[in-house]
Amino acid sequence: MTPNRPYLLRALYEWILDNGMTPHLLVDTLVPGTVVPQDYIENNRIILNVSPEAVRELLLGNDLITFNARFGGKSCQLSVPISSVIAIYARENGKGLIFEPEENAGNVHEQSEEKTGNSVKNHLKVVK
Repeated sequence: MTPNRPYLLRALYEWILDNGMTPHLLVDTLVPGTVVPQDYIENNRIILNVSPEAVRELLLGNDLITFNARFGGKSCQLSVPISSVIAIYARENGKGLIFEPEENAGNVHEQSEEKTGNSVKNHLKVVK
C-alpha cells in the first residue's frame, strides 16, 4: 500500500482550518530535498505556518509539499518532502499529530535527534 502520511497531512490540514485554527508543520531539515530558509532553522528543525493567509500556491502532494511564503519580507519557494514532516498541529492549542519516522527516512530522524539532543516534544506544545 502507499504511505498514509500524505493523506493524514491533508486531512489534518483541513480539520485544523475547519476549526478556525492555524496549521503549522514541524519539519526535519536534514531530510534530503528539504528547501527552506536557512536563517530560520533551529536545531535542524523549522516550524512553518501553512495557513492560506501565510502561503501562496500550496500543494500538498503525495511526496512533496511546495508553496511560496515570505520570510523577513523576502518571497521564498519552499519544498518539503512528506517524509521530513515530523508533525502537523494547530498553533493555538497544539492539537494535531506527531508522525513516526518513515522507514526510508528513519535514520535521518534518529541521527538528527542524536545531534540535537532534543525530542520532538521539546519543539511542540502537547499535541493530542
